[in-house]
Amino acid sequence: MKAVVDMDACIGCGLCAQVAPDVYKMEDDKAVVTMAEISEDMAEQAQSGSDQCPVNAIAVS
Repeated sequence: MKAVVDMDACIGCGLCAQVAPDVYKMEDDKAVVTMAEISEDMAEQAQSGSDQCPVNAIAVS
């Protein structure tokens, strides 16, 4: 499973990093994914962080 942040769409609100700090972090004013591959035990956290994004800038698949 992977998570991808659309850097053009990201507004840097930080909700993803607050909800799922093991998966997302803020760099400057954008969110980044901290894992190349999201493990099964982190899948729920990754999806929760994506779901919180107010501009739908994170895709988890």
